[in-house]
Amino acid sequence: MQGGTTFTFVTEGIDAALEQARNAAGEKDVTLAGGASIAQQYLKAGLVDELQVHVAPVFLGDGVRLFESLGDDRPDLELTRVVDSPRVTHLRYRVQKGART
Repeated sequence: MQGGTTFTFVTEGIDAALEQARNAAGEKDVTLAGGASIAQQYLKAGLVDELQVHVAPVFLGDGVRLFESLGDDRPDLELTRVVDSPRVTHLRYRVQKGART
């Protein structure tokens, strides 16, 4: 891809994937992209600092609900940014570490 983007598929689990991403990023931030299942794994492990959700009024059929399977591990979220338009709303949340009682 333009700009030198590369993709590496890691099958050893989320910890190995995060370690490789951190090594590749150096001092830069690491961004997780993927579906609800991937996000759930990292949320459950307490490895997410910030979460961005993009809501578009399009019906796609069945899918995985982002927070459905987290149960008691559901994070407390602090809304930090909203950008909306007629076609999409972008929500940014800070994950509150250790805030749940």
